[in-house]
Parts: sequence; structure tokens; C-alpha cells
Amino acid sequence: MSLQQEHIDAGKEIQRRTGKTFYLATRFLPRRVRHATHVLYAFFRIADEVVDDAAGVSPDEQAAQLEALRAQALGEVEPDDPVLIAFGELRERYDIADEEVEKFIDAMKTDIHTSRYETYAELESYMRGSAAAVGVMMTAIMEPDDPETALPHAIKLGEAFQLTNFLRDVREDVLERDRIYLPQETLRAHAVPAEQVEGLEMSDSFATAMAEELRRTEALYREGVAGIRYLPEDCQLPVLLAAVLYAEHHRLIRAQGYDVLTEEPSLSTARKLWCVARTRWHWHWNRDPEAVFQRVSAVPTAEPGRTGLEPGDRVPTR
Repeated sequence: MSLQQEHIDAGKEIQRRTGKTFYLATRFLPRRVRHATHVLYAFFRIADEVVDDAAGVSPDEQAAQLEALRAQALGEVEPDDPVLIAFGELRERYDIADEEVEKFIDAMKTDIHTSRYETYAELESYMRGSAAAVGVMMTAIMEPDDPETALPHAIKLGEAFQLTNFLRDVREDVLERDRIYLPQETLRAHAVPAEQVEGLEMSDSFATAMAEELRRTEALYREGVAGIRYLPEDCQLPVLLAAVLYAEHHRLIRAQGYDVLTEEPSLSTARKLWCVARTRWHWHWNRDPEAVFQRVSAVPTAEPGRTGLEPGDRVPTR
């Protein structure tokens, strides 16, 4: 069974338009995985946009839309969208468990009513349905020889990508969705009132809170990248590229003194292409994903017990 080109094209267009960083890495995947990735990403975006682009739509209507999406994704009703038709085919072909679809839709429903997370454990629970489910489905379509070994790492990498998005998008999430994904316990530990973040007021204390969350995220990158070796050989470089590209936002965040409240860090096309070129060059000489990631990524080598800002960090003074 092969996906119809029109269904692939529909997914590809959504990914090209809404996920430029991941789309660039996806272009290096082998055809058999690339087409399926376009479809998966588009499915995730369709669900995400129900709650992220919900101006004028009531919470009840958002929930109803997600339930309709769930029924189509699980094959309970005939899908009415080319992406959902293709997703149904993928779900059957790669034996993607209904549980993963359920967890993903449940996480999207959480966004309807939840705009703050008290603890990291609460945020992690949310990510089990969003980022981790994505990692599980992506692993399924890559078909590694030993999926049980690859999966825990894929889940960690998915969480790392999502946390990077949360750290990058603090300003956008506040302004457009009244959401704060930074754990409230982290903000309190650094004496940052939630009202300060809501007001987009930068301070040294907010910088130290951001530095802590970056380090937490970077630990997940290390765990995730450590599992790339368990993926099929033709998938390893593309996944490594995605990790390098997402983590590059951390370099920008540090360069602007952790101030993601005044301006959202954004990777230029030139910078993305430089990351790709540098990663591919090192990969040519060394096919060890961890070694290449340590050499080219913005993620510093782990230092157990480290709690302060990174050496040379520029923290704004107010």
C-alpha cells in the first residue's frame, strides 16, 4: 500500500508552511520516511491549530472539533481531509497504537483549559501526550531493528524539541494564547512573579530561570541524541540535523541574555544552512551521532551539579 501523491502533497504543504526548521531536516530523510513524515507533521498541526488558532471559537466547539478529529484519525468515521485519509493509512501500515493517537488528542484538549503548569512533572505529563507521542509515531515509520531500545531516546528527543519551542516562544504564547509553559515552580524559585512574565518584563531573575530550563532541556537532548545510533542508517543524519537545528535556538537565547520576552529568537535561513553544512561535513568523517552533536550543536557538554549561568553568559541588567 502506498500513499497517494495528492495526500502526501497536502501534508508537505502544511509542513513547509508551518514547520520550517523541521521541514529542512525532513528533506534529508529517505523517500520512504519523508513522505510519511509530511503526513504525520500535517496531522499534528491540524490538531494543534484547533486550539492555537481558536480566536472566536468556544472551548466546547474546540473540544468537539478535536473529538471529530480523533474519530477520523482512529478510523471510527470516514475521514474528510486528505491528510486524515493518509494518516489512517499510515496508522494501519506501521501499526501505530490507538493509545498514541488518544494520548495526542487528549494533550491537545488540555490546551483548551490549561494555560499554566505548576510543576515540571505536570508539564512532562502534558508532553507525554504531545511531544512523546510524536516521537513514538516517528520511530514507528522509521522502522528501526530494535524499536524498544530506540523508543525511550526518541521520546526524550521529542520532549527536547518541544521544550525548545516553549522557551523560544514565551513571548508569542503570552501575547497570542495567554499561556506560560515555564513551570511556575521554576519562576518562584528565581523570584519571578507570573505577572512579570505576563507583562513581558525582562529581569536578571527571569534570565536565571530561563538558564535553568535550558539546562533541563539540554539534558534531554543528550539522552535523545544518544539513541540516534539505534535508528536505520539512512535516518540517522536527518534526525541529528533536526536536533542540531532546534538546539541552535539555545545559542540565540543565550546570545540575547535569555531575553525571550522582548524579542523571539529566530534562526535565519543562512544560519540554518550553515548548521546543516557543518553537521554534514562532520558526519562525513565521523558517523557517531553523539560525537558530531557535541562538536557542532549549541548544547554544552554535561557538567554534573552545575547550577549557575554558562561562562560568558550576558545577562541584562535593569
